[in-house]
Amino acid sequence: MTFRSLYAHGFARVAACTADVWIADPSRNAAGIAETARRCSEQGVAVALFPEMSLTGYAIDDLLGQQSLLDAVHTAIGELAAATADLLPVLVVGAPLRQRDRLFNTAVVLHRGSVLGVVPKIHLPTYREFYERRQFASGDGVVGQTIEVAGRAAPFGTDLLFAASDVPGLTVGVEICEDMFVPVPPSSGLALAGATVLLNLSGSPITIGRSDTRTALCRAQSMRCLSAYLYAAAGRGESTTDLSWDGQTSIFENGVLLRQGPRFAEDPVVTVADVDLDRLRQERARQGTFDDNRRTVGGPVPRTVEFTLDPPDADLGLRRVVERFPFVPADPERLAQDCFEAYNIQVDGLVQRLRAIGTRTVVIGVSGGLDSTHALIVAARAMDLLGYPRTNIRGFTMPGFATGTSTKANAWALMRALGITANELDIRPAARQMLADLDHPFGHGEEVYDITFENVQAGLRTDYLFRLANHHHGIVLGTGDLSELALGWSTYGVGDQMSHYNVNAGVPKTLIQHLIRWVAGLPDFSDDVDEILLSILGTEISPELIPVKDGEVPQSTEKSIGPYELQDFNLFYTLRYGFPPSKIAFLAWHAWHDVDGGLWPVGFPPERRHAYDLAPIRQWLTVFVTRYFGFSQFKRSAMPNGPKVSAGGSLSPRGDWRAPSDGNAAVWLAELDRNVPTE
Repeated sequence: MTFRSLYAHGFARVAACTADVWIADPSRNAAGIAETARRCSEQGVAVALFPEMSLTGYAIDDLLGQQSLLDAVHTAIGELAAATADLLPVLVVGAPLRQRDRLFNTAVVLHRGSVLGVVPKIHLPTYREFYERRQFASGDGVVGQTIEVAGRAAPFGTDLLFAASDVPGLTVGVEICEDMFVPVPPSSGLALAGATVLLNLSGSPITIGRSDTRTALCRAQSMRCLSAYLYAAAGRGESTTDLSWDGQTSIFENGVLLRQGPRFAEDPVVTVADVDLDRLRQERARQGTFDDNRRTVGGPVPRTVEFTLDPPDADLGLRRVVERFPFVPADPERLAQDCFEAYNIQVDGLVQRLRAIGTRTVVIGVSGGLDSTHALIVAARAMDLLGYPRTNIRGFTMPGFATGTSTKANAWALMRALGITANELDIRPAARQMLADLDHPFGHGEEVYDITFENVQAGLRTDYLFRLANHHHGIVLGTGDLSELALGWSTYGVGDQMSHYNVNAGVPKTLIQHLIRWVAGLPDFSDDVDEILLSILGTEISPELIPVKDGEVPQSTEKSIGPYELQDFNLFYTLRYGFPPSKIAFLAWHAWHDVDGGLWPVGFPPERRHAYDLAPIRQWLTVFVTRYFGFSQFKRSAMPNGPKVSAGGSLSPRGDWRAPSDGNAAVWLAELDRNVPTE
């Protein structure tokens, strides 16, 4: 399939729909469903869900005892099958059907003119406004049966799964309305048996607050079952003799609401979203307790009905929100919550470490950049909570051959404003001596600025910090972040890779700037501190190790290893979900190709908002894969302690990521070259 097809990357397009209901008129309802199904097909939808009893209407009570109506249902199913034989989607519609002298409330599953199977409702409510047992029999225990529908035999039972033979991971399970409201819904067993897309056909009349209840249940069930969960409730046209209907349509994926349609709509509703089947399968594989539960619960072996979807090989777009910054939510409330938790995780980790080892002194190198700034304010807050004076923090600016005047000034201003013990230790004399001892060309006056030249400076800084910690009976606080760990952007051993404790190890670069901005809005620090923090946010990210002449552009980290906003995107989907490079590139293009598309995190400066075409996405993804898999693991294998912060994962060898230090990137580079076009 082509690179830009969502079906080439483990997605499937699904829809939760309502169609106008005509009470006790199955043929007319079938025509309306067919018309809506055609709209779904034109959009590339694989599975389209309709409400409970959508072929007759839900609230028809004792009309369900009329043979003429029940016969008309079979006729309507045949008409619907014929009208949709040339359409793409699997259709799931509600209908009353007789089996062995009992009437069942059922979901009829159709595809390309055939009835794939029929699933009966198990839990029949008989409380408050409901009285379903007056008309229907429960599907409890109905397995392994066959039913005649519109003159054709079809599988019948609660043991049915519907699996696409040509779309890996697209396996559908069906339950009906009240089945979701019980302590152990049938969909739980269907998910444990392999269903990744769970469907709920619902009648569910609306009363105040009921929409929130449905949403809570759907969200929880999708998360518990590591699945997609589609919900479609009865809407316009249902009888309002004693009830009203809102036609709620919702699509969830592993606890996240992907799409929700309008309620009380005057026209049929088609709520469409693209569910990530690969992500669901990856989550189930990683979360071993999911399969453990299957073995514990047991139950009947399901029957799987296979169908061939034949999905379109075309660019259908992507109907789901892909955050530009997966570590930084665009929603302001969620971002504030994330910042609150991240900051306090870091502070609490340092407080516990200092208490545990009985040390009251922290030594930290302060460069005036983002990482050391954030580590310093974490340390200041930790001292406040411990009741220690901030002077117990010994901060050092350590100018080298390329230290900028603005960053150094910011470092000094911040240390003074925070009231810590501020010092300056010029590493240049020691660096010159070491380079001369190494017989490096720079030691003889040549302008040679190679890796040795850079690492001598980085190593000396860390060496001094460790000796200063010895001298003052303290610990060295690390400042390197999660993004640098992923890319190996640190000097190993006696360098910025090492510390006694690193509060930033679980925080990606793209989140740190928002943490600093968030902290600047707290009452924890003075207005002077807040002003300096905001000034530091505008600083170019640079190691400041290579001297520049007047008129030259200072050394830029991102020009060497790529924009952190792209590399953090690559890191998230590699670490959290194990996606192949081609899928990451596909997602990155949808997230980043249009600067005006989607939301940006609150406070993100307009002048820093970028767009990326596929070519740079591919270029920097190649850099990421090469460094992450083929170069930097040996540094992570020896990384110091530090708290995990993000649900996206950590790179600690004692935590989320354990990998061989002598691995290689060949498999990932080959997949990228094979499946990601150059433009």
